[in-house]
Parts: sequence; C-alpha cells; structure tokens
Amino acid sequence: MNFNSFALKISASALVMFIAGVISVLTACVSSSKAVSVSSINDSSRLPKIDMALWKYNAEDDVYYQVGLEYAANPADLKYETLGIFVPGSYFDGKDNEDGTYTVSISSKNKVSGYSAKTAPFVMPIQTPGYSALEAPVSYSHSVKQYTDAGFIFVYAGARGRDQGLPAGVTDFKAAIRYVRYNSNLLPGNEKRFFTYGMSGGGAQSAVIGATGDAPEYEQYLNAIGAVMDESDAVMGSMDWCPITGLNVADAAYEWELGVARIGLDSEKKAISDGLSKEFAHYINSLGLKDEKGNVLTLEQSEDGLYHAGSYYEYLKCVIESSLNNFLSDTKFPYNANEQKSALGQNIMVSEGNAPRGGIPSTPNFNARPGFAAEDMDGVKRDRRQKSNNIDLSGTYSSAEEYIAALNAKEKWVVYDKASNAARITSIEAFMRNVKQLQKDVGAFDDMNGTQPENTLFGFGNGKGVHFDSVMAKVLNDVDSSLASEYESDITKKDSFGTSMQERHNMYNPMYYLSPAYSGYKTSKVAKYWRIHAGIFQGDTAVSTELVYSLALKQYGNEVKSVDFTEVWGLYHTEAERSGTSTGNFIAWVNECLN
Repeated sequence: MNFNSFALKISASALVMFIAGVISVLTACVSSSKAVSVSSINDSSRLPKIDMALWKYNAEDDVYYQVGLEYAANPADLKYETLGIFVPGSYFDGKDNEDGTYTVSISSKNKVSGYSAKTAPFVMPIQTPGYSALEAPVSYSHSVKQYTDAGFIFVYAGARGRDQGLPAGVTDFKAAIRYVRYNSNLLPGNEKRFFTYGMSGGGAQSAVIGATGDAPEYEQYLNAIGAVMDESDAVMGSMDWCPITGLNVADAAYEWELGVARIGLDSEKKAISDGLSKEFAHYINSLGLKDEKGNVLTLEQSEDGLYHAGSYYEYLKCVIESSLNNFLSDTKFPYNANEQKSALGQNIMVSEGNAPRGGIPSTPNFNARPGFAAEDMDGVKRDRRQKSNNIDLSGTYSSAEEYIAALNAKEKWVVYDKASNAARITSIEAFMRNVKQLQKDVGAFDDMNGTQPENTLFGFGNGKGVHFDSVMAKVLNDVDSSLASEYESDITKKDSFGTSMQERHNMYNPMYYLSPAYSGYKTSKVAKYWRIHAGIFQGDTAVSTELVYSLALKQYGNEVKSVDFTEVWGLYHTEAERSGTSTGNFIAWVNECLN
C-alpha cells in the first residue's frame, strides 16, 4: 500500500482553501443571515485587547488574573472559546480600583524563580481526554499557584471538543495562542516561549499543536471564528503524556502489537486483525524511519505472516527492555506495586465535567492502577474482560528476582542477570500477552459500529460518529464487503469547508508535518522541544503510536533541539513519570529547555 498517496500536495490544498474562501465571501454577500465575510473576520481591530484596568488579584497566592477573555471575534460557542490568564504578582505593579479590580502595568525589576517580566514562559494545559470539549474558566483556582510560583504565566483556554468535529479543538487552542501574542505589548512574558501539555486526547492535541505551527491547512478554520490572523500559533515546546494520535494507522498499529494477545476471535475478526497487522508493516516500511545510528527501521515477514521481525521490531523490543531496566534501576526493593504508584504522585487529567464548573481542573491524584484511569472519564468504550493472558503484578516483592519470577509466572519471557541488575525479553509478543492491558476490540479507534470518541471526532459537528479509517476499509474489502462500503461511503464525505477526510486526517496527524513520506513535511513551524511519556502497560493505544512520531522528531533536523521519549514500566494510561510528580517534572523540563 502506498501511504505516500495519503499526503495531498500543497498546491491542491491551497486550491481547495482558495475555492472555499471564495464561496465563503460570496455566501456572505448574498445572505441576510449571520454570515460574516472573511475580510471583516480578519480585521483584528474587531477583537478588543485586554483591558489593563480590569485585573483581579488573589493576595493569598500573589496572582493577578482575568477570565472570560474572548480570543476570537466570531466565536462558535462562548461556553468554550474564552480564556483566562494568570500572572505572578511580581510581574505587575498594581493599583487598587476599590471595586475588586486593579489597574496594572508591567514591572521590570522583579523576578520569580529566576524569570522576569521579559523572560517568563507561557504554559497552556490541553485538558481534553477523549478529545472532549474544555469549558473555559470563569473564576480563580489555587491550582495555578504551582505554575505561577515557578515564574510561569498560566494560560487556560477553553476549546470545543469532539462533538464539533475536528479540527475545532486545535483550531481554538491555536486562536488562543494567537490572542495572547496579540496582547504581547500589554502582557509580561516572552511570547516566543509557549509550552503546551496534555494527556491522552489532550496529549494528542498538544502533539498536533507542536507539529502544526502556522500550518496553512488551519487558516480557513481560524478565519471562520475570527482568530487574529497576523500572529503566529507556533509553540516552543510540547509535553505529551499517553497521546492518542496517529489515527490514520492507529487501528493497524493496535493489531500489529496487541493482536497477538487476543483470544477467542471468530474467523472474520481474526482475518481483520491479521490484515491490519500486515498493513501496519507496509506503513512502517513507507516512512524511512531511522534509529540513532542512521539505520533504516523496517518490518519483515515473520513465520506467522504478520511481520513480527525486522529492524523496527528489534528497536521496539529494545524500547520495552529499556523501560523494564529503568524500572529495575529506579526501584528500591521491597517493592509494593500499589503503594509505589500512588507515592509517585501519578496524576490523571480531569475530563470535561469532572472539574468544578468554571474552575480549573486540579488534576487530582487518582492511583495509576489497572482498571482505573482517565478512560473511565473520557467516554471511550473499553471491554475490561479483554485482558488476554495477563499476569497479576499486584502485591509486594522482596527482591528483583521475585518480581521477575512474577513476570514469568505463565511463561518464561524475561531473562534477568542479577550481577548487572539488567533484563532482556524474548519477544514483543510475550510482553503483549503477559502485561500489556488489552482493552479494545478489533477496530480499536474506528469502531465497526462507529461509537468510539474518534468516530465522533471525525464527524461533522452534529455529535454523530462516522468511519474514517481507509486502512480498515481496505482490509474489510476482503472480509465484509457491505461493511467496507459503509466505511468507504463515510470516507468520501467532506466537511462544510470542502475539506476531504484525508485532509482532515493530515491536520491531526503529527507525522504529516514531521515525516518526509508526507507532502506536508516542513510546511509548518515545529516545536523545538518535546517530552513524550507513556505508561507502557496501557491498552489504550499501541506503543508505536508515540514511538513513531518521536523517531520522526529525532531525525527532523536542527529545528528540533531535544526529544525526551520515555515509556514507563508498570504504569497505564496516566501522566506517566519514572519518579516525582507529573507537574513538578513538567515545570523542571520547561526550565531545562530555557536554561
């Protein structure tokens, strides 16, 4: 399969955008409805700047803030499309207006944690598990203090979610970033120092934002909501925990890795799983990915016919082994699996509806344990009975040898050397059978009934799901032609801007902008700094999901300065960290990038 054909030429995209723009203008001229012309939307003067006499002040935390700031002149939904800005008090000189507000001006003399009003970075959470909508804040939250105490300026933007269809969410976050820069003459902070962070669907959208800075495909969508068009939406850094991305091949990646752990499949589903596994191999072989030594990573046909061999296979095997060896190095025995995870402070992002209304989610400490994670809150359909042949890793282990024995309880697949405190595994398949948490049915993301959040994400703004996976459609042609026809019918549809399903795929696929296998390569401003962490035990997505785009980033060129890619042993779908807390480590990482 020629996956290069997935990437449409820029000239064709530009033509589609031009035609859509002409239609938009003509429609505005002949309609007496609320239609607004592109030229008037693009007039930044229609969007008020921040009123510096309307700041509020939280004396306990020493934070000035404003909420309810409209970042688009023609918003689709103000429940979501406003933002709040929270500024360390030292960066402003404030005068009390005696009515609960303050008039402020930038103070250049003070510093907070080494940052000044000229150097402070902006950080923005992408709190959208399952690609859910994110309500904008309407009040102050003490949870911002951990960021403002670090000298950061905290930008909390609401955004539309999957019910509005892509690219609504990323479009809104981009508009918010542009709005902050639109006010850079009024705000403290270095507008070039913008960092996003998120988990799950939020991690995916953080990754998309990081890869698509000023990408031309977003212009007509930004225009439509009245975003500031003469500012940049590129960011400096992207922190992505357990990102659910690469949706163009996510079903295939899932089956190539976890399909080997499935039991009791009927012949039709087995044929689909095997077909997807083979298609993933073709995809990997089309990318030209390389390891750190410059060797091309490919997959080769194995005895089972599913391409579980080759240099890419061996590289992923090493990633799994490194994760286990990091765990052995980090862990002091005796080790209590449940208590240790809780003590590490692994947080789970709060989805829409789980935070106090109008407040900022505080990312509470849910334990990162099997059977309870962010997917419980994001609307994702999972069958917890599908755990293949998983071993039980709960309880306390007195030594590394005892823990390794537990890993080998059902088959010997981990070989441990006590002298070096190092382990190796016999195969990826054994890892998948024994510890990877298989949770999704065949068609993990493009559900055959069209009921997963990703189906809704690729819908057309009415909250209904559609099929989007052309790889699945191809495989189904040989198994179930009627179902294949349903997929193909949906895949041919376009959104209200005339954007095809494939073009929409491209807009939410970091690889489209990061890999020379796609025509979108180097057409955007890619973030310089990346931190990509995942719990390696999770069954929400394949390890390859985050591995593939981390490899593409490492070979992107000098524009990308660093890529911190880590798979954390023993953790599931969470803000995975080897030690410490996710918030503390994120703050430390931003500081490291800037210093």
